[in-house]
Amino acid sequence: MYLVDRLEQEKRERKHLAPYGMRSADSRGRRHPETEHALRTRYQRDRDRVVHCSSFRRLEYKTQVFVIHEGDNYRTRLTHTLEAAQIGRTLARALGLNEELTEGLILGHDLGHTPFGHSGECVLDALMRDHGGFEHNRQTLRILETLEQRYPGFPGLNLTWETREGVAKHHPESDASAPDEYAPGEPPTLEAQIVDLADEIAYNNHDIDDGLSSGMFTTDEIRVVTLFRDAHDRAIANDIRDGRLIQHQIVRDIINRCIQDVLDATRARLLSERIDSSLAVRECGRRLVAHSDEMLRNVRDLKDFLLKHMYRHYRVVRMGGKAGRILRDLFSAYISDSAQLPPRFQERIPIDGLHRTVCDYIAGMTDRYATDEHRKLFDPSVRV
Repeated sequence: MYLVDRLEQEKRERKHLAPYGMRSADSRGRRHPETEHALRTRYQRDRDRVVHCSSFRRLEYKTQVFVIHEGDNYRTRLTHTLEAAQIGRTLARALGLNEELTEGLILGHDLGHTPFGHSGECVLDALMRDHGGFEHNRQTLRILETLEQRYPGFPGLNLTWETREGVAKHHPESDASAPDEYAPGEPPTLEAQIVDLADEIAYNNHDIDDGLSSGMFTTDEIRVVTLFRDAHDRAIANDIRDGRLIQHQIVRDIINRCIQDVLDATRARLLSERIDSSLAVRECGRRLVAHSDEMLRNVRDLKDFLLKHMYRHYRVVRMGGKAGRILRDLFSAYISDSAQLPPRFQERIPIDGLHRTVCDYIAGMTDRYATDEHRKLFDPSVRV
């Protein structure tokens, strides 16, 4: 019988990963010691723990741009996460990096998002201004380290140091400001550096798709963006006439161009910096996974267009306003009478304080749950 156990997989990592890829056997380990699994590597277990946690399941009903009731075909926070994870795996495999570590990081990178997307985050941050504020990346780390309760011996998911560090350094600007436990000032693993790029490539392109499908902007309007115009011209040159097929081919084309650019630019940096180990990645003093300068300009133009024509579209702004009113009402109600919180959150008040406990509860809600909870608290005709 042929069985590939954890030790055999670790041997394969040593043999097949690039010298600068992060090997699971070299992990700094977990905060709380555990016996490792016989069949799965450390990073496989991290990924699986993320997928099985309740915060991950709730992403299905959290806003990406469109609230759930606006249509079944638009991206949710969960489908965005899955699309980003596939892009991340492509980048990791092509660069010879650890796919499981990359995938686990991307699957977990948005767990801390509030209901109603970035509108909800802005509202919670304002409500928590005098109590430590709110930021979804910090909340993701809090979920993974503390709030998820699935094991009797420790809080959180007890993920490896590299996974937690990658979450703490999700954005490049967070390298220097990471908590002391996570080597502030050091670039993280290359696997962690992939996360921000995979996230950006995914949301830029599915927002093109959703924006066109929703009618927020037209093909003629977005042709001012070089990346879109070039991809549109290639689709037409291939004699594609069906509008939906053209739209899908454009998105596919832009994703492929962005991925190839990241690969080319990153390989050039790895060579110029003479990176020959995961330690050298940390010691080089800068991030190595990035776009070329030309692609950066093109991506910036695309993001500027989406900001103007989609994220600030009156339909999105109106929904953001409604979302803000819902979350402010909920926050005020729970702060004024904490007995309205579920018992397990009331138990956390002596540990975390009232404001942080209320913030954790609201941040963990889905769009649907927040709306239903608002009705229960403020509509006398709705059963509680």
